[in-house]
Amino acid sequence: MGVFTHWPNRITAMRFLGTIALLALLSSVADLGPTEVDAHRTTVLIAFWLFVLTAASDVVDGYIARKYEVVTAFGRIADPFTDKFLILGVMLYGAVMPWTRVWMAEWMVATILARELLVTGIRGYVEKVGGEFPADRWGKLKMLLQSISTGGLLWMEAFAWEPGWFERWSIVLHVVVGSTVAATVLSGVNYVLRTRRILAETDR
Repeated sequence: MGVFTHWPNRITAMRFLGTIALLALLSSVADLGPTEVDAHRTTVLIAFWLFVLTAASDVVDGYIARKYEVVTAFGRIADPFTDKFLILGVMLYGAVMPWTRVWMAEWMVATILARELLVTGIRGYVEKVGGEFPADRWGKLKMLLQSISTGGLLWMEAFAWEPGWFERWSIVLHVVVGSTVAATVLSGVNYVLRTRRILAETDR
């Protein structure tokens, strides 16, 4: 079985498959208008809980990997890739689906994607020259907010809210999404500053 003898790698693979299934569900309701989604609420509810399960599995495989010191090349590559596939995949749908794009604009997704590409490139270079580039608190906060805001897009239409509650949750989601973009940008800036220090020390 190779890399899949380790449970963290199995969970990462299942998270990847779960993401594909989730995006397939979203594709089936992507063209619905805001008033049409009510008739397909069960599909959205399933998509919401599948997102929660898939996102939560990242915590599980990380815990197992740390507890049993299971670190593999597959995990180092596949785990962060699958995380970004899940978050950015749902965000992209969120920015174009008529019933979610009121909360998630295209420029927000583009900004978040740019940050992820920048940090991935930086991390690869720093590690190539012998430096270490672990996630810091800003990165972890960014990931937490991204998960909450992404799940929130589905949360809003997964349940039949009373109008008053829908308006309240909508305001909360706007704040969370805005905070997510801000934290993502600040995290990227922080990584750039860290990189300058790391490379300066490496060149000595």
